[in-house]
Amino acid sequence: MIAAYAFLAAFAVQILVASVLSPARLIKYVRGWSDTFGSERFAQLYPGVDYSRWVERFVTGYRVVNIVIAMLGALLLGWLFMLIQRPDWIGEVRKVAILYLLLQMSPLAFFALYGVVRCRKLLMQPSQETKRKASLQRRGLFDFISPFAVYLAVASYFLFVAYSIWLDLHVYDNASLSSHCYRAIISVTLVYALNVFVIYKYLYGRKNPLVTHEGRVHMIAATVKAGVYGSISVAWFLAIFGTIGQPGMSEWRPFALVVFFVVTTVLSVLSATAVPHSSSSQVAS
Repeated sequence: MIAAYAFLAAFAVQILVASVLSPARLIKYVRGWSDTFGSERFAQLYPGVDYSRWVERFVTGYRVVNIVIAMLGALLLGWLFMLIQRPDWIGEVRKVAILYLLLQMSPLAFFALYGVVRCRKLLMQPSQETKRKASLQRRGLFDFISPFAVYLAVASYFLFVAYSIWLDLHVYDNASLSSHCYRAIISVTLVYALNVFVIYKYLYGRKNPLVTHEGRVHMIAATVKAGVYGSISVAWFLAIFGTIGQPGMSEWRPFALVVFFVVTTVLSVLSATAVPHSSSSQVAS
């Protein structure tokens, strides 16, 4: 029962981190971002649009939705306490944890999608922008993250593939690679491919004219770090998750899943809301 109570404790931390602390930090960051990076540029391009009202609508809606999700999580925690008394609790609580995880992620995903749609509609309107002189300095990946982190991400991918094959054939004694092994390798490959695409798009894709140079640099830095560190964490987590799938250790899988989500949430929020260094402004736009 130690693993079951460890899962409950981790789930309580998940509710606090993902639905209370992280939204509060993101709201504080959005308000600061709108004052520092967004509102001045926005006012120059579209003087007739009330930018501050958009921000307050986001803050109010995002806060209310997360409060409701946190309250639901508290009720769910009490139900999970009764569920772990059953002998088949492992599979059931893991499903519940994943569904609640998706629910916690949904408000930010929804508001991000809403923001993209509104931004596209706004960009179709004529702006007051005057032609600006472009910088000739080109952005590079290593301007935003250390080469060691990138090399570690690449090495983690190949080590994960090799370890997954070895684990499947020699630890689980399968005659050939199982579907679980293939799914794990494909999943990590897709995560890496998606992060590479997003990082490349932020580095070399079209600029958002609604954001100042400093804001754009900060957004690129946060995206690059989240993509690289996220890829590393997914590879290592799935390796650990596969290892503890052995008989006698599988009861720790729900706990490991929740811990991974909590750690990933904390790192992502800290990276996204970090105050940009003064040197960042020297990076090319």
